Amino acid sequence: MAHQQNLLDQKKLSCSICLDLLKDPVTIPCGHSYCMNCIKSHWLEEHQKKIRSCPQCRQIFRPKPVLVKNTMLADLVEEVKKIELQAAPPDHCYAGPEDVACDVCTGRKLKALKSCLQCLVSYCEQHLQPHYESPAFEKHKLVDPSKKLHENICSHHGKIMKIFCRTDQKCICCVCCMDEHEGHDTVLASEERTKRQGELGTSRQKIQQRIQDREKDVKMLQQELETINRIADSAMSNSEKIFIELVRLIKNRSSDVKQQIRSKQKTEVSRAKELQEKLQQEIVELRRKDKALEQLSHTEDHSLFLHNYSSLSQLSEYTDSPSIKIRPQRYFEGVTEAVSVVRDKLQEILGEVWTKISQVVTEGDILLPQEEPKTRAEFLQYTHQSTLDPNTANARLLLSDENRKATVAKQKQLYSSQQDRFTDMFQVLGRESLGGCCYWEVERSRYEVSVAVAYKNISRTGYESGFGNDDRSWALECFDKRYEFRHNGVTTYISGPQSSRVGVYLDHRAGILSFYSISDTMTLLHRVQTTFTQPLYQGLGIFGSDDNGSAAELCKLE
Repeated sequence: MAHQQNLLDQKKLSCSICLDLLKDPVTIPCGHSYCMNCIKSHWLEEHQKKIRSCPQCRQIFRPKPVLVKNTMLADLVEEVKKIELQAAPPDHCYAGPEDVACDVCTGRKLKALKSCLQCLVSYCEQHLQPHYESPAFEKHKLVDPSKKLHENICSHHGKIMKIFCRTDQKCICCVCCMDEHEGHDTVLASEERTKRQGELGTSRQKIQQRIQDREKDVKMLQQELETINRIADSAMSNSEKIFIELVRLIKNRSSDVKQQIRSKQKTEVSRAKELQEKLQQEIVELRRKDKALEQLSHTEDHSLFLHNYSSLSQLSEYTDSPSIKIRPQRYFEGVTEAVSVVRDKLQEILGEVWTKISQVVTEGDILLPQEEPKTRAEFLQYTHQSTLDPNTANARLLLSDENRKATVAKQKQLYSSQQDRFTDMFQVLGRESLGGCCYWEVERSRYEVSVAVAYKNISRTGYESGFGNDDRSWALECFDKRYEFRHNGVTTYISGPQSSRVGVYLDHRAGILSFYSISDTMTLLHRVQTTFTQPLYQGLGIFGSDDNGSAAELCKLE
């Protein structure tokens, strides 16, 4: 009530020209009051008409009245300002940047309490009162404050959109019905809302059910994660203990070998030194006799010469005087060879064990199934950038472009001798193994090319070394006018659009292998669903000649 009274006083003490509280109020002869500057400005505009009148009652004054400040009104205005300041809403009632502001408030705007869909205006509590009090607003629809009321206005006709076009699934205005939506299936938006409201309940039930299902899945996955972490920690701890024990055993064997070598070294050194001492003693004795013989040679007494010569010329026989051959490496070369054999066998065993470990870990994945991509952009998210392995390339294949391209060459390349090299087929494997989800593309010449995946242990010689000829490789044969898929010696004929580029998608865990023809669109050529038991490697096979430029390349995808 006090607030309403304050508003009433404010209205009475407002200038009818600026509509604000009076500033330096003056009262003119007709009794109406204005701000001094407002009435002066008004009369200045009337100066050309040579009249002075009241803006409200239009009474004309001649001569121009003298303007004197009305002190009583000025005091009343100050009182109203004080009361207004005390009654001002707290700061939290005013609209901030994120709030919907009242469209009626002047100056600092209050927060809107409701928005009217009929007026398309948002109101604060004060300016909303007429909608509650006046019968004229009974049919107006009030909703929570919204900043998007303008979206209810047709951008073409400026009318409220109260109609829903089922044909185009959009809200329109009444003019649209007679214009571009003429003949369409249209209903009132309120009717469509009622229908959709019923469907909404069903949709919510489905969503809520799915939420419950997903929450159960999340709970199960959480338990699974805890189990995985626990088991992984245990496996890591146990593996570490085993490797520590393995290292300890190797160190013990190393210590034993060192001890045996040192023992053998000590024995052989002692024997050699003993023999060396005997030989040194023999040398001393021989030098003594040589000196005595030299002296005897100068003796002039023939009898004395003959008497001493027999005893001095005879050499004492040493039983331990074998012929000496210097070959110290013969003592330990057998040890080095034996240790090398152990190392090679250990590497071989560790390689086999590592493959088994990788296979167990891969097969042990308990993640949710990976949804297969549908568009090329989605496939490219799984791009696998790889290179070709020169150690597997047939000697007639020339690798180039950072080992991504293979071309049939006229002469054999000077590759090193490798047991992993293909000898009978113009083929090559990728360097890196494939795991998880991978995607790559192969650009080929117009001649026959085999795009394949294979296990590392695929044969390197004979018929079985050809991609698709055994159960260790899967190959798409690309000819000039057709495609063939080969696995385990079985051929499947495939029809599809010809293209120089083939895309390959692999989901190793799910056992999915798909081949696509790539042009302006992606076309599925063949899809394999199986179980991969080992890591896979990319494979390229080229079956042309150097005269026609037969080549294939792992594309560098961006």
